[in-house]
Amino acid sequence: MRYLHTMVRVSDLDASLRFYCEGLGLTEVSRKDIEAGRFTLVFLATPEDVAAAGYEGGPLPEGLPCVELTHNWDPEEYSGGRNFGHLAYRMDNVYETCQRLMDMGYTINRPPRDGHMAFVRSPDGISVELLQRNGALPPQEPWASMENTGSW
Repeated sequence: MRYLHTMVRVSDLDASLRFYCEGLGLTEVSRKDIEAGRFTLVFLATPEDVAAAGYEGGPLPEGLPCVELTHNWDPEEYSGGRNFGHLAYRMDNVYETCQRLMDMGYTINRPPRDGHMAFVRSPDGISVELLQRNGALPPQEPWASMENTGSW
């Protein structure tokens, strides 16, 4: 058995792509508009996973871990973004990622006080865990003294 992808329904595709691509650094690897079903599927992967899979376009290779954003063209309201758990990504510098997301206007719900783990929510309320690669970074401000905001 191999992991394929996690599907997340999104209400605003542009806002979601800004969060996942510009904020988290994911890469769009596939997009399909399904007119008969009135929805769009966008598959995103980390640049590292794309490189490791040797992916250069075309059909997605089996084993390329992706997030599938499903955008239904007819308006729907989504609630309870945590009802499936959360997405998790390991990164080179959790502080830099959190700062970039904050600079873009996103709230860091659980700051990386320990230099290892943070949580943020997507525009649709999906909880995203950010984990530091290769062990925790030394505690640093403003993160070390920042309080939690909301739920994560």
